[in-house]
Amino acid sequence: MLNYPLKFTPILKDKIWGGDKLVANFNKKSSLKNVGESWEISDVEGNNSTVANGILKNTSLKTLLETYKSDLIGKNNYANFGNNFPLLIKFIDAKQDLSVQVHPDNELSKKRHNSFGKTEMWYIMQAEENARLILGFKETITPKQYVSLLEDKNILSVLNDVYVKNGDAFFIETGTVHAIGAGVVLAEIQQTSDITYRIYDFDRTDDEGNERELHTELAVDALNFSDKIDTERSYSKESNTLNNVVNCSYFKTNFIPVSGKVELDYSKTDSFVIFMCVEGSAAITIFNTTETIQFGETVLIPAIAETVIISSENCKLLEVTV
Repeated sequence: MLNYPLKFTPILKDKIWGGDKLVANFNKKSSLKNVGESWEISDVEGNNSTVANGILKNTSLKTLLETYKSDLIGKNNYANFGNNFPLLIKFIDAKQDLSVQVHPDNELSKKRHNSFGKTEMWYIMQAEENARLILGFKETITPKQYVSLLEDKNILSVLNDVYVKNGDAFFIETGTVHAIGAGVVLAEIQQTSDITYRIYDFDRTDDEGNERELHTELAVDALNFSDKIDTERSYSKESNTLNNVVNCSYFKTNFIPVSGKVELDYSKTDSFVIFMCVEGSAAITIFNTTETIQFGETVLIPAIAETVIISSENCKLLEVTV
């Protein structure tokens, strides 16, 4: 059964800061007002992805894991994660600034929420003029100073703005204060976790005039208050080659510009492979079965596939393994 590239039905999320680009430009189908996120592959409780194509259509990711085990995700991954998929894959459209937030590490997440931590990376797909991210502090501060700045509504004065363009990539370790700024559309790769501590939300209110909950006290123990956090990643962009962007304990991401045809050997890779199409389109073939991937789509290649053939006149892919 695991003999073709698997697509999943996107799980779309209405967000106070979301926009219309995921529907208008990424061909996501939704009647939601402000689609901020498209969860492409998810094993988060209550948000389990289902297969959208082929003979396994309508099968949940959880059922795939329970049925195919290491054939789906790899022997080492199955030994470590069992019937839990280790990554959450998203596209995000920020029409407005997201809240300033931080994610706890594995230890704190396990203790408080019985969850994984949330280490993640971002690849900028679209950025309007002067679009920015918030990443880390301009200067090292103390927890006491942090609380005081929040109380005075002056926390933005010590946060580091990073202006971005298409193709920029960032690695956000747990503990790093961060926010996606208005006018940014990005691909996000992260540990399977939905634990976020919201620090500041620009005094926004919803349609009923309610402000969103903040997690000031929880965030104090989770934050890295240093100004020495390195988030931006530089990488090569050689055609038909795996150009490494991020390599961490939780995932590895490569950038692949494809022009023509490339054959990738995964015979010694004990992992599933995810491809996210961040520009153009491509045909992806395993076991003589081909699936087309368009801009803004994602496919999962089972771990038992030893060879993947990608054909395209001109596309850009993110390749993700664990």
